[in-house]
Amino acid sequence: MTRGDAQDRRDHRTYAKPARISRITRRISALLALGAGLVGAAQAEPLRIIAFGDSLTAGYQLPADAAFPAALERRLRKEGYDVKVVNSGVSGETTGQGAGRIAYALRDGGDLLILELGANDNLRGLDPAGTRANLERIIAACDARGTKVLLAGMVSIANYGEETKQAFDAIFPALAAERRLPLYPFFLEGVLGVDGMTLPDGLHPSRAGVERIVEGVAPLVAARLDAIRAEKSGGAAR
Repeated sequence: MTRGDAQDRRDHRTYAKPARISRITRRISALLALGAGLVGAAQAEPLRIIAFGDSLTAGYQLPADAAFPAALERRLRKEGYDVKVVNSGVSGETTGQGAGRIAYALRDGGDLLILELGANDNLRGLDPAGTRANLERIIAACDARGTKVLLAGMVSIANYGEETKQAFDAIFPALAAERRLPLYPFFLEGVLGVDGMTLPDGLHPSRAGVERIVEGVAPLVAARLDAIRAEKSGGAAR
């Protein structure tokens, strides 16, 4: 091999190294870009809220876009929250029936469940102890799936005696305190008995009534979402 041949080989090695480094750099960059894309896709997933309740949630005699879940989603999105609120309300449902379908409602997971049940138990004169036990079953199912709960309270709206009224009215504050759940004390606050806020039946919220409910509930929901986002990003949930 001549001195010129040796020089050619040294030159080839000298220029081949940057080419190999360039290929490796491109591959690393592509992998980083792919990883960033996957992270971005995960971050882009909206928080999933399940509005779980009876006709007050479902939107009795209202179009779907006027029901509580749709109205709440609009309000939260307007405030900058990327959310999907699922309407899981069933007209006429009792807490016992809700406990029977909670597993199905959670089948696709959820970040937050707004639990609004109990009015039909009260209207039917069901034992408040049973109502509480059913609510506890629903909360336990949410805990098992890692879904946070916001409790929407109800007060007695039927006359079954003072003892029954007191027992029923105590359910929601006691559960919220014992399970450390955020509580909206009365779902129909500012609606029940207020002109224009209910349908002609005097119980179910009108469009305006739904907006009044959303106005009251939304700040609690937003605070819960902030805590959930903090937990997802590695912070402690409040």
